[in-house]
Amino acid sequence: MRAAVLHAPGDIRVEEIADPKIIAPTDAVIRLTAACVCGSDLWPYRGVESLDGPMPMGHEYVGVVEEVGSDVTNVQPGQYVVGSFVASCGTCEICRSGYPSSCVHRVFMAQVGTQSERALIPHADGTLVPLPGTPDADLVPDLLAASDVLGTGWFGAVAAEAGPGRTVAVVGDGAVGLLAVLAARQLGAERIIAMSRHEPRRRLALEFGATDIVSERGDEGVAKLKELTGGLGAHSVVEAVGTQESMQQAIRSARPGGHVGFVGVNHDVTLSGEELFFSQVHLHGGPAPVRRFLPELIDLIWQRKINPGKVFDLVVPLDEAPEAYRAMDERRAIKAMLTL
Repeated sequence: MRAAVLHAPGDIRVEEIADPKIIAPTDAVIRLTAACVCGSDLWPYRGVESLDGPMPMGHEYVGVVEEVGSDVTNVQPGQYVVGSFVASCGTCEICRSGYPSSCVHRVFMAQVGTQSERALIPHADGTLVPLPGTPDADLVPDLLAASDVLGTGWFGAVAAEAGPGRTVAVVGDGAVGLLAVLAARQLGAERIIAMSRHEPRRRLALEFGATDIVSERGDEGVAKLKELTGGLGAHSVVEAVGTQESMQQAIRSARPGGHVGFVGVNHDVTLSGEELFFSQVHLHGGPAPVRRFLPELIDLIWQRKINPGKVFDLVVPLDEAPEAYRAMDERRAIKAMLTL
């Protein structure tokens, strides 16, 4: 089958690799109808994360079940499914507590690769959610977004305790940050401040429900946000980047007693214990438990109440994956979808 494979920083190739095979009785094999490039895929692409030999890429996916292992009961061949970017058993104590992304048996789908024609899904019963039927073509981007970036933005908003009467700030204007804006609106936030300096992303943030835009970054961004909130800061802040500057900006943007939901994959972030102590903010985040939210998110999409697929502003066939990576790396695209 064809798959996108990273050979070295900046070197993505679409090439033939072996078809996936059922290994464990809890596995499934799906035929993908769409995949995409995630902002976190750019870390190894840019050489920030080490690479040990050629690596199949991708962790977001939608498609049709082709084959299941003997122990799989929740999905069957022919069903259209969406799954999380983390495969989870669904039955261990951690999964049952609502954190399947920390399942004791978890498998990050980035270790498997899903920018391909087919994919092996470990722990199929705990990972995949079958749809009510075959989706209309225009719903596929929305469902694909649910596999990671929508669920991650949603978790960021939930972790930040976004809700009625609250002011929410979102640090980061990539797909996750933009969908955190959408999530905050769905959760009933009164005011949503999107921090963005890129015009196409600002427009989409407003479309998703932002009430204010702050273009400044770092301490200047914090000062502007506090100006908008009577000097107090936001009740809820979503950090959706994962850098030292973005994490500091998020913590400093929250009022005392406020909540910061951090979902950007951290890279070399160091927090000052003294600043954290005196900030009196709540911190909660990490790999989003997307599987926990998938049934609700799929239902909202199926009923056409939300349209998260608008974050895909570049759609190319799988064979053009190198261009999809270049476009996202150069910030010419918010998020690139790969069709199969």
